[in-house]
Amino acid sequence: MMKIKTKLTLGIGLLFLFIILLVVLGTTYINVLNRDTQNILVANYNTLDYSRSMLIALDEDITNPKSFKKFSDNLIKQQNNITEIGEKELTEKLLLDFNSLMKAPKDSTLHITIRKDLTDIMLLNMQAIQRKSDIAKQTANNATWWIALSGTFCFMIAFILLVNLPGNVANPIKELTESIKQIAAKNYSERVHFESHNEFGQLAAAFNSMAEKLEEYNNSSLSKIMFEKKRIETLINNQHDPVIGLDEKKLILFVNDEALKILGMKTDELTGKYAQDIAVTNDLMRSLVQELILSKDGRHDKKSLKIYADNKESYFEKEIIPISITPTGEKEAKQIGDFIVLRNITSFKELDFAKTNFIATISHELKTPISAIKASLQLLENKNTGALNEEQKQLIEGIKDDSNRLLKITSELLNLSQVETGNIQLSIQQSEPSKILQYALEAVKVQADQKEVKLEVQKDNNLPLVKADAEKTAWVLINLLTNAIRYSPEKSQVIIEVKKNTNKIFFSVKDFGRGIESKYKDKIFTRYFQVPGSSRSGTGLGLAISKEFIEAQGGKIWVDSEIGEGSKFSFELNI
Repeated sequence: MMKIKTKLTLGIGLLFLFIILLVVLGTTYINVLNRDTQNILVANYNTLDYSRSMLIALDEDITNPKSFKKFSDNLIKQQNNITEIGEKELTEKLLLDFNSLMKAPKDSTLHITIRKDLTDIMLLNMQAIQRKSDIAKQTANNATWWIALSGTFCFMIAFILLVNLPGNVANPIKELTESIKQIAAKNYSERVHFESHNEFGQLAAAFNSMAEKLEEYNNSSLSKIMFEKKRIETLINNQHDPVIGLDEKKLILFVNDEALKILGMKTDELTGKYAQDIAVTNDLMRSLVQELILSKDGRHDKKSLKIYADNKESYFEKEIIPISITPTGEKEAKQIGDFIVLRNITSFKELDFAKTNFIATISHELKTPISAIKASLQLLENKNTGALNEEQKQLIEGIKDDSNRLLKITSELLNLSQVETGNIQLSIQQSEPSKILQYALEAVKVQADQKEVKLEVQKDNNLPLVKADAEKTAWVLINLLTNAIRYSPEKSQVIIEVKKNTNKIFFSVKDFGRGIESKYKDKIFTRYFQVPGSSRSGTGLGLAISKEFIEAQGGKIWVDSEIGEGSKFSFELNI
């Protein structure tokens, strides 16, 4: 019996040969037609054009130099374009008559003779055009006949292949696919029977051998699989964190004991039920699976939940872990379900609250003695208190700088405690971007003058009001300007830009300092982080607090920077 490969090769090869034949026939006849039409255009059409031009020149005053030149030029062209039998003699007669006319320009008989010569030349070429047109028409008819004949053969062969070949290939594949699905469904008794001795017959024999071995293996390993299943269930139940397993249709496969406690339900009330159905009556289950059901991109963020468990309020971090496998023999991963894991973070939350309260208390307590130190310094600087020598003045300046730095640190720590407790006190109202900018510029003017840094403002006119807490927004802008001045070289510039961007107001501060390496950009707004090698005079809290203030107002803050080109810190707020 003929092999499938041989059938395909013969059928496709025959089609390929007929296609080549069609291409050759088409190309050949197109070239012939092109040659025939080209002969008409180049040879005969040009002669008609020259003759027409000479008739026009003859109708004009032939004694006129312009008309004489026109006639002479076209006559020369005609002498160089003789292509038909008898055309040479007619052209030579025209030349003789024209020369005679030049000797007797007023002779009307010569005018009539020359006109007849031109008419004879045009008639000869028109007859040639008709003859060549008949030849081209015959060529087109021949081309149509041969191409139609070849196309008919191609159609017949293609139709025969279309009727027979797909069935010969697809039907065994379809039967084999159904059998494979049965094997995938663990029906290992399935067998395939092909009577042919081609490749499909060999494939059926190999498939049947595989199915037989799988059936034998399944029967021998079933007890081992059950043992492993029990072991996995025991491991999950001994987890200290609540764990819920779902399949790809959100059917609950298992729930460990810790999860049963916080859900307040029993195993038989959950296992084998759809999570969506349980969520209707159980608030906790609803909050656990809501994100899983609504998410379309398959990504899930870790989220904290406050749950009443073990007779107290506890904090859990919810993590949804997609479970994907690559089935044997396939290349693409397939999601088969999700794990919902709740990690108990109550102890960490309690420590975090204690730390935040401690920072807030210490910061608040420190502000009073620092303010007293600053007041004492002002009294010492007063001339009425007494004269100071240079060393004493230097000591006072040092104490003043340190106290200002301590006051700044305590203020940032107080802001941080507000951020961490979620008690950011905002006074959001309609504010003028120009006033926020002006307040910030005045606050850093002295610092900029000391380094001779020029503050260049690029601001749109007639800016709309911005929805913001003016004080905290100005604080953020002052912090960005202070950093820009600190990291800018002396006698350089800092560019401040304020403009409208669709329904946002855009603020940016651009310096021309060293810049920030790309590996540090994601960490720049992290608390206590400072770029290695930069000035350590700050606390590493300013940008983190700025980020919290801007985002609390519904805005966005970011940085663009390249090494050697400086940094540009930007934020935007709603109009």
